[in-house]
Amino acid sequence: MRAWQVQHHGEPGDVLHLVETDEPVPGSGEVRVRVAAAAVGLPDALMCRGSYAFDPPLPFVPGQEVCGVVDAVGDGVDLAVGSRVMGVTCFYDGRGGFAEQTVLAAANAFRVPEEMSAVDAASFRIGFSTAWTALVRRGGLSVGEDLVVLGAAGGSGQAAVQLGRALGARVIAVGAGPRKREVCRELGAEVVIDRKVDSVPEGVLEATDGRGADVVFDPVGGEFAASVLRGLGAGGRFLAVGFASGEWVDVDTRDLVWRNQSLVGVLASGASRADEEVDHEALLALVADGALTSLTEVVPFVDVPDAVERVAAGSVVGKLAVELTAS
Repeated sequence: MRAWQVQHHGEPGDVLHLVETDEPVPGSGEVRVRVAAAAVGLPDALMCRGSYAFDPPLPFVPGQEVCGVVDAVGDGVDLAVGSRVMGVTCFYDGRGGFAEQTVLAAANAFRVPEEMSAVDAASFRIGFSTAWTALVRRGGLSVGEDLVVLGAAGGSGQAAVQLGRALGARVIAVGAGPRKREVCRELGAEVVIDRKVDSVPEGVLEATDGRGADVVFDPVGGEFAASVLRGLGAGGRFLAVGFASGEWVDVDTRDLVWRNQSLVGVLASGASRADEEVDHEALLALVADGALTSLTEVVPFVDVPDAVERVAAGSVVGKLAVELTAS
């Protein structure tokens, strides 16, 4: 099969090589999927560089998210061959999704509605499950609350903007540049702040009549995210989701205590399969109602290195997905 393989660490455009390799064999509790589409994320670039938390042994195939059709199953798997699934690959051991076939743990494979395209499904699972874990399970977002979404035009950010609105919150989106501001408005944000032009903390305080936000969704991290804490209201929750800036947010605990604020860590894994099924079906119900949509640009399989480079550069609006076959 064809696969994009990293043979040594470096920049994605330099280290991703298209190779012919053996089809992966699913082990116990695993399924093999014929890949129809694979999403591209920042972790793929970090894995190429050897700087991700999960560092597969060389050589490896990156690619965390896919949609495809199950064509083989390992022992102990109650999932039929021919099932259409979306989910997270075994990228952590090098069996990622930038290939014609890949392997998923059966526990990480979820159903795809018939009407959902392969591209949308491949781009759905991580972003929207992260947003759900953050806003519902960890942040307890309530109707009428003010939600600030950093990196709002990015992969997880656009999911949080849409889900926040669907949950009845007032969404204040933070982006950079005219195109990203426009997308934030299209996704349903009531207030949009351009971080390159305006002070984000002051913009949040102005939008909330000085109260500050109830919840901040932060996939960015670093000094910028720390500055936004000045726009978090008393009793507010700051959701640490990611570190697209290269660093996690650094918080002064004393400041949190003085205002009864909470710093909440968010990891969209570790829940029981039963809970994940409940969350997945709740998200799909919102899709069916038209409240959620995947904002995805399609690129051909031969352009994987360029796609990963674009994501690493932060120039992508929404998500990128590589399309292999119709599904």
